[in-house]
Amino acid sequence: MHEWLVVWMKWVADWGYGGVVLLMSMESSVFPVPSEVVVPPAAILAARGDGGMNMWGVVLAGTLGSYLGSCITYAAALWLGRPLVLRYGKWFFVSQAKVEAAERFMRRYTAPGIFFARFLPVVRHLISIPAGLARVNFLIFSFATITGSALWCYALAWFGARIGREHPHLLDSPETLLTAMHGEMHLVITGIFLLAILYALAQYLCRR
Repeated sequence: MHEWLVVWMKWVADWGYGGVVLLMSMESSVFPVPSEVVVPPAAILAARGDGGMNMWGVVLAGTLGSYLGSCITYAAALWLGRPLVLRYGKWFFVSQAKVEAAERFMRRYTAPGIFFARFLPVVRHLISIPAGLARVNFLIFSFATITGSALWCYALAWFGARIGREHPHLLDSPETLLTAMHGEMHLVITGIFLLAILYALAQYLCRR
């Protein structure tokens, strides 16, 4: 993966907002692009004043890319249906086990699940597939996707700019950047898990 990580980070440096939109569109579809090597490098460059970018522009570009990729995946799942998704998904790194896990997540949490999924590894790449298969209302899907993506991109940008100021060499090593971001983002992931648990508990109590 090292060569791909280097190429993707170079796209961000060379193409600015366009690179962020393209890569985050891929990240929100079936292509395994880690958002941690897209938004944080862009935020680091913005904090330095390089590439003509600023922090809010990076967040907006990341959110737009995430939404576009999610919409494409949602539409593909809606039109193709479950049999074709399961049959051909393996060619795009989408195994049956992953699709079924995302479907279980969707059945349990529905629309809020789309929002929470934007913060969870693996699930955020695939959540648009069960949303399309289940024919979730597109406006609800869009609102949950945009709000979740915006918060995730903001968190990535904020942490990226912070660790970039402390460790300016991170742009030279994508693996080191990924390790640093995973170490920082565990607080966000933990918070989202707690929110999801509270939401599930509230649903259970309301049903009772």
